Amino acid sequence: MFNLKNFLIITNSYLIFTLTDGAIRMIVLLHFFHLGFSPFLLAILFLLYEFMGIITNFFGGWAASFLGIKRMLNVGILLQIIGIYLLSFYSPSWDLYLSVIWIMFAQGLCGVAKDVTKTSSKSAIKIVSGKGEGILFKWVSWFTGLKNTTKGLGFFIGSILVEAIGFKFSIFTLIVFLTICFVLLFFLQKDLGNLTPSKNLKDLFSKSRNINILSIARVFLFGSRDIWFVVGLPVFLYSNGWSFWQVGSFLALWTIGYGIVQSSIPAFIKRSKDGLSLEILSSKGWIILLVFTQLIILIISIIFDFKTLGLDTVIVIGLLVFGALFAINSALHSYLILAYSKATNVTEDVGFYYSANALGRLFGTILSGLLFQISGIAGCICGSVVFLIICAMFTYNLNARNE
Repeated sequence: MFNLKNFLIITNSYLIFTLTDGAIRMIVLLHFFHLGFSPFLLAILFLLYEFMGIITNFFGGWAASFLGIKRMLNVGILLQIIGIYLLSFYSPSWDLYLSVIWIMFAQGLCGVAKDVTKTSSKSAIKIVSGKGEGILFKWVSWFTGLKNTTKGLGFFIGSILVEAIGFKFSIFTLIVFLTICFVLLFFLQKDLGNLTPSKNLKDLFSKSRNINILSIARVFLFGSRDIWFVVGLPVFLYSNGWSFWQVGSFLALWTIGYGIVQSSIPAFIKRSKDGLSLEILSSKGWIILLVFTQLIILIISIIFDFKTLGLDTVIVIGLLVFGALFAINSALHSYLILAYSKATNVTEDVGFYYSANALGRLFGTILSGLLFQISGIAGCICGSVVFLIICAMFTYNLNARNE
């Protein structure tokens, strides 16, 4: 049975959290690039953030089964407050190595916070959404789309804050938002999501063939986005004369549009009675379309005469098209993991799946800085194409048998 109160508390808490997650990423990226950090060094700053996501998602699903979703959400928000607060101690007078280690550690805590909160929130959606044909697909698409729209708004707010009031005041503003989020959770059902956790480490790995394949596909899907989106694109735009707020505004609008597309997906994706057959077929078709689109963007970025139309304009247009198609693929994947999961161990399956998601983001983040430093934005797009081809190969091995 659908529980409106729990749903609204989870949704609003997670959205406020996501706002701060997007804002702090943009604040750190723009502030430290302005201080002279190289693209590769910027990627290193987020290395622990992404790596901790792998560990957190893997064990976080088990912990959520044992402790319950409410406690896990509280832990996630508290860690985010601590991680962001630690950044306020940074001083430009620090040695470079100390600066990098300190920022990495603070971002690592934020990485744990993000994935504890995400795994718990998305698992809760399956528990509180109730049963009925198409209901889960609608709520997952709406929730995921709204989350990405909010993260885009966070990018925009972060870029505005760091330019308007500076690094430290921006941080304290985000802590105020998180405190509101923390208070909201006191009204959440206490025993929500208390399930039976697996008894040993081996059981944390999914026993479902389809979940394993979907998880590998997710690694390369999100790696394909972050290879050019995380470090390469913002640095490329800033290097081409864009201001902080212009870079942040574009990334915000892109992510907001990405979220809107995700939210609207149930309206144009055909549904099957078993909840899997047509949805899997759709995921295979959309990933192929994304591969060919990115190939075209790569070819254009190499051979196009940029004297008439700047390279930044071409990349921006390409990213808008890529974003719409990526949003559809991502939403289908987000639905499929919940459709494949059983209600008795949904937090563990979702945790395992988003551990793979974090691994893809880690690869993408490192390669984004490295490839941009070696061969510019075209190198980042080339890496994205390779990742998408691998993702398509695994996606085509999915089937409708919910084992």
